Amino acid sequence: MARLARPAPGRRPSRRAAVPAAAASAVLCLVLAACGSQLEPETVLGSGGTAGQGAGALDANGQPLPEGAAPDGSAPGGGAGAPGGGSADPGSGSGGSGAGAGGSGGGGGDAPGATEGDGANAPTGQVKAGSCTGFKNQTGITADKIVIGNAADVSGPVPGLFEASQDAVRAYVAYFNATTDLCGRKLELKTYDSRSDAGANQTAYTDACDTTFAMIGSMSAFDSGGSSTAAQCGLPDIRSAAVSADRAGCGTCFGAQSTNATEFQNAVPDYVVRNHAGAAKKAAMLYVNAGASSENAKYQAAAMGKQGMSFVYVQGLDVAEFNYAPYVQAMKDKGVEYVQMIGASAQFVRMAQAMKQQGFEPEVFMLDPTAYTKEYVGGGADVEGTKLFINFTPFEEQARNKELQLYLSWLNQVKPGAQPSFFGLYSWSAARLFVERSTALGGKLSRSTLVADLKGVSKWDANGLHAPQNVGAKRTGDCWRFLELKGGRWVPAGGTAYSCKGTTKVG
Repeated sequence: MARLARPAPGRRPSRRAAVPAAAASAVLCLVLAACGSQLEPETVLGSGGTAGQGAGALDANGQPLPEGAAPDGSAPGGGAGAPGGGSADPGSGSGGSGAGAGGSGGGGGDAPGATEGDGANAPTGQVKAGSCTGFKNQTGITADKIVIGNAADVSGPVPGLFEASQDAVRAYVAYFNATTDLCGRKLELKTYDSRSDAGANQTAYTDACDTTFAMIGSMSAFDSGGSSTAAQCGLPDIRSAAVSADRAGCGTCFGAQSTNATEFQNAVPDYVVRNHAGAAKKAAMLYVNAGASSENAKYQAAAMGKQGMSFVYVQGLDVAEFNYAPYVQAMKDKGVEYVQMIGASAQFVRMAQAMKQQGFEPEVFMLDPTAYTKEYVGGGADVEGTKLFINFTPFEEQARNKELQLYLSWLNQVKPGAQPSFFGLYSWSAARLFVERSTALGGKLSRSTLVADLKGVSKWDANGLHAPQNVGAKRTGDCWRFLELKGGRWVPAGGTAYSCKGTTKVG
């Protein structure tokens, strides 16, 4: 495991803090699993795609493409606007190596073939633009550009873990710069590699305080580093999601996906009780015993218990454990009919295989959005029938959601063949939120006014890209829907509408 960098003078030492959300908890498991565990290298790298990369590249109908193919059907690097052949990568930063290394890049110009948005889907949405009178240059803002930053785990124990989040912000910057500006200024993105390390994260934010106006769409497994730094310099930080208690407590930090450690959505137990009443009384909660997974599992079981479910088996599994047979037998002995699990795709598939091998067929096998991956679907017959609770529009439904089409299209423009992801989707959302709120502020835009404005944002859904999020209040969103895996494809379970049933607080 990489050592933590020494904190900058005057900064509170960063630490790897507990992860509050189930999906983020699974990410933490992945990173820990990659640091000296007994997992095979190919399993660890595959798991990296699980949490950081999400579903594979998809065609126009939402179907998986062959490995390496671009969403437009071209080979990697091909197609209009491809960054091959010496052309620039629109909206990208040059990256760099080492903790906190950053690179800056312009937003690029027109991207032939990219989807164009209008109305609510236009780069600035339908917000009423504030007057540009009084607009002042300040940290990260010059007469012709606004510099924003993104810190994501690109290298580290699980290579490419959250590269999709950085790519998503590149995509939005390219989209914005191709068609508009903000009071005469284009966007410029500066990228940082946080390397799954709190020290590297802090180094990135120390630099960002002095060189960027705001941090947008960042995603790191250990994001506690830099949280106090951002707060102290007043740096607006609109993340894909906050995954540590320190980051959630940062007064200038917000998540496009809002989370709270002690809240769990009622939509899940409500769905189970309504549709699987018997199974709801014989439930099991399994979790990979790493990071905050144990705490999250117990919170979730307690919250769901208050909503009519009964967990007869709550059990952790060692991160290096390969033999799941004893856990399956224990569930059989207890008559379990509902199984929920916190982990990553590799563990999910292994559990499904173990259940199949022992002839254990619970009525429901329920997983969170972390399982929305090509790796999990690759489990074949063993994973058929799995149910998923999600809070975003699945990529299979891109034909009915213009904002999702924009994300996928512009992602392909800046990085042909790149895989979209659950976390990347929320980073795109973070970029849209930044642009819309900054546009509304106009000449009043400053770090402090943006932070104050963000505190009032509620029910943010990025034009239906995902369920409404309580960005300003930093509370877990209560609207969720369900998918079921049939014939190797995720299909709606119980309709495509979100179920909004409130949340239950525990702890």
